[in-house]
Amino acid sequence: MNAAQLNEQLAGLTAPERLKLVASLYTEGVVFSTSLGQEDQVITHMIARNELPVRVFTLDTGRLFQETYDLLDSTRARYKIPIQAYFPDAAKVEALVTAKGANSFYASVENRKECCFIRKVEPLNRALKGARIWITGLRADQSENRKNLAFAEWDEGHQLTKVNPLLDWSLEDVLAFIKENWVPYNALHDKGFPSIGCAPCTRAVEPGEDIRAGRWWWEQSQKECGLHLEHKQFERHES
Repeated sequence: MNAAQLNEQLAGLTAPERLKLVASLYTEGVVFSTSLGQEDQVITHMIARNELPVRVFTLDTGRLFQETYDLLDSTRARYKIPIQAYFPDAAKVEALVTAKGANSFYASVENRKECCFIRKVEPLNRALKGARIWITGLRADQSENRKNLAFAEWDEGHQLTKVNPLLDWSLEDVLAFIKENWVPYNALHDKGFPSIGCAPCTRAVEPGEDIRAGRWWWEQSQKECGLHLEHKQFERHES
């Protein structure tokens, strides 16, 4: 089944049904990348409660908020499922910090993309190696870059199918599910952080601001780290 055919099947289902269908169609090679955001916590809940054979992993950049680490611990305790952590290559981080300092990302967009590549994109590439289906928590109304996504799309860069089971959910849908099911979530969400990444690169948003305004707030360019962009859209940076 190709991505277009899978997309057609997923379109008329609920989010839990989408996950169950994918898990039934692909008995191995299904992975879910969680950043421990609200959407990802919803998906983790669905995977755990339905005992789906999905490998769950997260990217530990080494610059996360303490609240994020606390949530990772509470999520593992709540759902009793393994969450594999992938770290950036130590030698590349050492080379970057030695050459440009610990906060080089503030100096230019190119520097920031370089840091994101080392700490996020390269570890993601390792985590996805051998996978057939990559489940994400992307929603269409999160950003301009995501509004035209499909429930299932072929990812040419990673040579797999990306599945977005919450694509048609609103933020209100996510929050209602979290409340109704007592899903653990990051304490920073209650302090004005709708979107949470690395600590040095995330701030709280002001009333009326876009939900991703707090990510790389000093930049006016495209607010993406490269994880969900085609390789041709995100220049490869290596030390």
